[in-house]
Amino acid sequence: MKVLTTPRMERCIGCYACSLACARLVHGQLSWLTAGIRIRSSGGLSTGFEARTCLACLPAPCAAACPTGAFAQRKGGGVRVQKDLCIRCGDCAAACPVEAVYLDNQGQPYVCIHCGRCVGFCPHDCLEWSDPGERAPGAAAGKGAA
Repeated sequence: MKVLTTPRMERCIGCYACSLACARLVHGQLSWLTAGIRIRSSGGLSTGFEARTCLACLPAPCAAACPTGAFAQRKGGGVRVQKDLCIRCGDCAAACPVEAVYLDNQGQPYVCIHCGRCVGFCPHDCLEWSDPGERAPGAAAGKGAA
């Protein structure tokens, strides 16, 4: 099982290419508001950027909180999302310990599903899609996540 990590966020220029790729390729929309990965300033242009993304929890609190099974535990960590089962209650977002589940204006949830599609769109190689057992020392899941 592979997961998305953000081990090199010091290279990030805040271009949002990863967020836009996720929104377009995974969710069929061109808006970073519908992305599973969110990039934001660390406090100003000179302080760099942070990525907020799912940490692939095992067990996943968002899946445990979902009353309909729209969020289901993924083997090895993280979740699978079936949006047709979602009743837009927001329990998933409230349960996430790192605020990585985003709700749009209609309450539709967006979360990183660890598909890796965003990685190739980062022009500065900030993202990594790898097996947790293959990670280099110091490249822990969530490094760079807020």
